[in-house]
Amino acid sequence: MARIDAFLKLGLAQGCSDVHLAVGVPPMLRMNGDLMPIKFRQLSDTELETYILEVLTAKQKERLAAGHDLDFSYVGDEGGRFRVNVFRKETGIGAVFRHIPGDVPTLDDLNVPPILKKFCDYHQGMVLVTGSTGTGKSTTLAAMIDHLNETRNLNIISLEDPIEFVHPSKNCQVIQRELGTHVKSFADGVRSAMREDPDVILVGELRDAETISMAMTAAETGHLVLGTLHTTGAVKTIDRIIDALPGELREQTKGFLSMSLKAVVTQVLVKTPDGRGRRAVLEILVNTRAISKLITTDQTHQIPSQLQTGKNAGMQIMDQALLDAIRAKEIDADDAIRYASDKKKFQRFVTDTDMVPTLDVSGG
Repeated sequence: MARIDAFLKLGLAQGCSDVHLAVGVPPMLRMNGDLMPIKFRQLSDTELETYILEVLTAKQKERLAAGHDLDFSYVGDEGGRFRVNVFRKETGIGAVFRHIPGDVPTLDDLNVPPILKKFCDYHQGMVLVTGSTGTGKSTTLAAMIDHLNETRNLNIISLEDPIEFVHPSKNCQVIQRELGTHVKSFADGVRSAMREDPDVILVGELRDAETISMAMTAAETGHLVLGTLHTTGAVKTIDRIIDALPGELREQTKGFLSMSLKAVVTQVLVKTPDGRGRRAVLEILVNTRAISKLITTDQTHQIPSQLQTGKNAGMQIMDQALLDAIRAKEIDADDAIRYASDKKKFQRFVTDTDMVPTLDVSGG
């Protein structure tokens, strides 16, 4: 058994989401959003490097020695599956192991709005799940793929970096391909996927102009494209896509978004009232005729008002979704306020007195 498995086993027993290993500090566990050290000595550079090298392939060792970061999946001797990032920094080597549950969660398990199931019914176009790192985007997309796998008969091609949840084929054929192992880049993966008779293409991250362009082409040519972006709202997502492509393609990109972007889901993870878990809270944009016009006329700043008034279409703005979850006693107000835009609306729910002075209670 690799020595690093002892830390991973402890992390699994504690129910953590991530195990952090870095030089000069003891191993740390991410517990419900907070980073907590375990009772162990500080790790030296040499010690930690030997731990990590034990779980690397020869090719991975070569890449690390050449100065590259590593992203890969790892299955420990205890059976836990992890998404791993290995990197070097000023004090030496470091790694983060994120636990991937063995069972793919369902959309019902995640307690997300029912409209996400409707997004899976689209036959073409683009649906994006966005948010900061560690907000559960991959989990939501995995649940959407599982819903498709249960309810439709499709060819699903998933491009991931690395592969996280493993999807056995049920009613669908699910082909999972990993960057660095099966394809060179997301853009190459999409290009190849379009020649493999896909119905659905999942793009793990729309991280550059070429990938965005290829994903747009796939969505325009009769495929359902699911993807992620590291953006923190519907408006920022649309603006990010427009700005990512060359200026001469601006009008063409706006045209694509107005016609083929079906929905944007932005999520945050907020602690539950008992502090023992976290729940996803979602902002949801559904591309209506009104929103389509705002995109083509460079008035994306008016989209939030459409989200506020679009409840019947399944839309919701983040602040209102947070308030609704607080009133339903599903999330902790003191944690929720960190993700709110208009923090004054949350003032009467906050119990942490240290946060009250930051709320500008005078209205000035």
